[in-house]
Amino acid sequence: MRLLILGGSQFLGRAIASHACAAGHDVTCAARGLAGPIAAGARFVRIDRDVADGLTPLTGETFDAVVDVLRHPGQVRRAVAALKRPGVHWTFVSTVSVYADNRISGQRADTAPLREPASADIAHSTDAIYGAAKVACEQAIGGDAFICRAGLIAGPEDPTGRFAYWPARLARGGEVLAPGSPEDAVQLIDVRDLAQWIVHAAEVRLTGIYDGIGPVRRRGEFLAECASALDASCTFTWVDRAFLEAHDVRRWAGPRSLPLWLPLPDFAGFLTRDTSPAREAGLTARPFAATARDTLHWLRASNGPVVGLSADEEGAVLSAWHARGVTATAI
Repeated sequence: MRLLILGGSQFLGRAIASHACAAGHDVTCAARGLAGPIAAGARFVRIDRDVADGLTPLTGETFDAVVDVLRHPGQVRRAVAALKRPGVHWTFVSTVSVYADNRISGQRADTAPLREPASADIAHSTDAIYGAAKVACEQAIGGDAFICRAGLIAGPEDPTGRFAYWPARLARGGEVLAPGSPEDAVQLIDVRDLAQWIVHAAEVRLTGIYDGIGPVRRRGEFLAECASALDASCTFTWVDRAFLEAHDVRRWAGPRSLPLWLPLPDFAGFLTRDTSPAREAGLTARPFAATARDTLHWLRASNGPVVGLSADEEGAVLSAWHARGVTATAI
């Protein structure tokens, strides 16, 4: 294929380009600038999607498939107007943040209600605003495309530092602060598996709406599997939502957070989506162990970002918890 990636120099975009080049496709990455090196074998074209004629450098070129990862509705509309033609397979990477109800477990992409679409271009500041912008982008593309609503994307080169917190923390060993319960759900996808599926979708011209995430696992299994893969000696102290919030431990991502933690019952459905349609359409998910090992290797080789509780912050919360008479449980 002649494949155009709108973006392509960071994390998922670069992973898509790398996989497509390795598969023998002719890959062009088009963006305003480079967030990192372009995949070996790909070509870079400089564009500016913020202006009306910003896609002019692609004029006269033809592509068999286009992949777009953007979140600004205006940019997506301009790309559709300039590049979407009959016979061109179109992939839009959306997000599970488009869904209006995060409390119900087991929802599917084809039936779950969506947020109201954003009425204008907006920055990514909250899950709701981000999701509303992605809904508007999906509507701009139309129904004859492959809409991949990605969940939490993990693995090497992740600029968010979210998943990376756990391999980095587990590798240190010792007593680990774990949020909620070992039975709480965890659901994510390795960036390389998602990239492979997106390229496969273009190759077979898959259309429709899918949630691009792996199967649901339990948090206790997730942590134990990752610790074992890293040959780390850890004990896990499970701390409830009320105590964590009382000690200003934040959810999901960012400073002073426990990444991948979403309090229940508010987010019972966010990490328990039914992704069987995606697996039936070719999505595969490698074990957590492989993602953890590879992410830790990348962190050590490149000094990649890790975001979450610092060692001192974690220690302070654990000390406060033990002052209540609670003990660690070994795994």
